[in-house]
Amino acid sequence: MRILAMTVRAALRALRRNKMRSALTTLGIVIGVAAVIAMVSIGRGANVAVQRQIESLGTNLLMIVPGATTSSGVRSGWGGVSTLTVRDAEAIRAEVPAIAEIAWMKRQIGQVVYAERNWGTSVQGVSPSYSEVRNWPVREGVFFTQRDEDSANRVAVLGRTVVDQLFGPGEDPIGATIRVKDVPVRVVGVLSRKGQTGWGQDQDDAVLLPFSTAERRVLGTEILGIADMLFATARSAAEIEEAQQQITTVLRERHRIQPGQDDDFTVRDLNEMMQASQTASRIMTSLLLAVASISLLVGGIGIMNILLVSVTERTREIGVRMAVGAKGRHILLQFLVEAIALSAVGGLGGAILGVAAARLVSALAGWPTIVSPPAVLGAVLFSAAVGVFFGFYPARKAARLDPIAALRYE
Repeated sequence: MRILAMTVRAALRALRRNKMRSALTTLGIVIGVAAVIAMVSIGRGANVAVQRQIESLGTNLLMIVPGATTSSGVRSGWGGVSTLTVRDAEAIRAEVPAIAEIAWMKRQIGQVVYAERNWGTSVQGVSPSYSEVRNWPVREGVFFTQRDEDSANRVAVLGRTVVDQLFGPGEDPIGATIRVKDVPVRVVGVLSRKGQTGWGQDQDDAVLLPFSTAERRVLGTEILGIADMLFATARSAAEIEEAQQQITTVLRERHRIQPGQDDDFTVRDLNEMMQASQTASRIMTSLLLAVASISLLVGGIGIMNILLVSVTERTREIGVRMAVGAKGRHILLQFLVEAIALSAVGGLGGAILGVAAARLVSALAGWPTIVSPPAVLGAVLFSAAVGVFFGFYPARKAARLDPIAALRYE
């Protein structure tokens, strides 16, 4: 134990004799560890952000959109044709036991006006169940009811972006009358803030009206009861696939689609979208992590290079120590301690710099970052392992020097 303590002290004294060289040697490890921690933090933050964006659309949500149909040899995508109706939604609600609730929507871009202010936004006619299905609670006031839907009452619920654009600070929008496409409607509620979707759409930039009000009094339509999109929530995550199959079966029967023919609708599982996005994010994080790890290896090579130079410079000192009784394992241990000290100090410095870099990126770029304590600890331990790996060859070379040849070395 005494010999170990003496060896450690000798190693640290050797590092202190060349402070600038030791600091420059650790710089490669500092940069490598910092890059690894920053990349892992950004990657974890990206995964969480994707999950939150998908969850903001709704829990266990299925989207049924019109399209994916072929007519006269022309294949149409989403929005190409109007194939979904309110009666389809009501049939799904009655015949699909795997869903908890369903909602429907019709939307157009329109101008809304209040006093001297106006704003172009998404005007959406939705069913009263829309707030529940989309997991979008009202922050102020109330959501419109089935009675409003049955009577086509001219009432509206506003997203936060619309409120910010039409009303001044501290002004209460509840009870105000706004004009939606020149039709006066009364504001009964304000939705909680939902944020942007994964594709950059501001979900809060919307005016919600009862579906019947939208199609009969505001948006207009050639055929009543046509929906642009249906939203259904499965009873649980485990029943999503079953609900998807049941919805497909019900709609194929209602639309009289023969076996072998293409569907004229598409059922989308948002959980699959989330998994695909997270997979892409993990792949990108792995690539960035691999690039960052290269700098860590470069730092390890720098340690090996400096220690090889140190062995050459201290050859005579090594010969003297061997001549007075030092064993080869003592010399080996001393150089290994020097390598580990350099890499450990670099690892700790890199951990501090990496956490600071992740916080800085989050503050300046607005990207979410999540610093993982296991990732920080792993990066520091890996840096120490790099020191041992790259320091072993110079240490072994020093330990195997011939004492007589070392004493004669000039």
